Amino acid sequence: MAMDTEVLVVGAGPVGLALACGLRQHGVAVRVIDKAAGPATTSRANFVHARGSEVLDRLDALGELPQESVRAMTITTYAGDRPMMRIRFGDPGLGTAAAPMVISQARVEARLRERLAELGVRPEWGNGVVEIAQDATGVTAVLADGGTVRAGWLAGCDGAGSTVRKLAGIGFPGVKVSERFLLVDGSVEGEPALDRSGTSGWVHREGMLGAMPMPGGQWRLLAYDPAFVEEKPGEEQIADRMRHILPARSGLPGLRLGEVTWASLFSVHRRLADGYRAGRVLLAGDAAHVHAPFGGQGMLTGLGDAENLAWKLALVVRGSAGERLLDTYQAERRPLATAVLRGSTAATRVNIAGGPIGRFLRDQILLRVFSQAWIQRWITYTTSQLWVSYRRGPLGGRGGRPRPGDRVPDLACARDDGTRTRLHAELRGAWAVLGADAAFEAARRRLGDRVVRLHAPDTAGPALLVRPDGHLACRGGPAEFGRWLDGALG
Repeated sequence: MAMDTEVLVVGAGPVGLALACGLRQHGVAVRVIDKAAGPATTSRANFVHARGSEVLDRLDALGELPQESVRAMTITTYAGDRPMMRIRFGDPGLGTAAAPMVISQARVEARLRERLAELGVRPEWGNGVVEIAQDATGVTAVLADGGTVRAGWLAGCDGAGSTVRKLAGIGFPGVKVSERFLLVDGSVEGEPALDRSGTSGWVHREGMLGAMPMPGGQWRLLAYDPAFVEEKPGEEQIADRMRHILPARSGLPGLRLGEVTWASLFSVHRRLADGYRAGRVLLAGDAAHVHAPFGGQGMLTGLGDAENLAWKLALVVRGSAGERLLDTYQAERRPLATAVLRGSTAATRVNIAGGPIGRFLRDQILLRVFSQAWIQRWITYTTSQLWVSYRRGPLGGRGGRPRPGDRVPDLACARDDGTRTRLHAELRGAWAVLGADAAFEAARRRLGDRVVRLHAPDTAGPALLVRPDGHLACRGGPAEFGRWLDGALG
């Protein structure tokens, strides 16, 4: 049966769009479909950590997002009007040119759609998948409108309720972690004005409250409210409840919630897919893992999934690697998701502690510990995900730092003609070699024109082969490059 496309991506959220962009950078034919009638307009996630900004940069999709974002990089926790802890986010000394951003998910998606259009693809809205059939050479997807799409591979990026995951028969076990949170985007008025230089949070016996500044003068308000028992409240009911909570829990009676642009509620669940692959069907993002929003790890982890999968799937589609390479996608990404689920669950339980012992431990012990400078540096380091390494995975290794599998900092480099550039700016659908001509030629023999030669004045010693996702593949000369590529690509 003739192929309609090489990869069918189901889901046009940030993960599906990022995956499609990554595949197109590698020259893979892609179609993107989504059952929604059109792009989402609500903000939903609203923080992109440095690692996420790096992924967008390597996709050449960062654009003007940093200039549009709010530079609110602190979280101050209060008990009433008394500040108890302040954490500052930023570059934890790991060499990134892509800063963290407070910006709505809707705007991130819009920029990814613009980039995907530049690469020749536009999402197809209002048509989801209802049936999947696999065989030895591809996947046939039956769509809601009765049409079919024949693709070599299918990627499910269709969120926590993933139809693709269910049709592929992949389990999604998990547990409920908390009762309801209220989420409201709108204006905040009154005196004293909230500090827009960072996020404010209040611990309160009835539940936590958070206020994060958003672009355009808006605020994101988040409140844990298990006492709110309306079965299916509308946006106005949620907003009215938040109007009561805001002054009561902040201890600032002059604050008022003004015009509301979006209101929602959610309960926190922790779920992890049994596997990220079933034959020619793969999962990424919330289709593979869901967790609490604390720490802003959801979209961040999904973008990392998309980038990791894109270069591997592209090699397989082009016939430059065997399907065994796709097994390393789960091997590298699922352990990270497991760690994120544990961390976000712990943060949720700390934030919603309701009993006297739990509140005492949080308010009197943990907040004091978290006020220590070294703890705050550790939190910034952890939440940025710049620390993520695959050195213990099937493509990792030992040796001097950076070790195979480690992230390589965004080094200042030069091309062969002397033009100045950055390492990560060259990893847009390409591999990079830092070092000797012979090692570069060895990489070209296996990777073709998808590898660039760079010179970094601050590096010495053996040549480095850097993966398209910014992680070190291997170091050494032609022999070491050849062995790694033969072992990894099959």
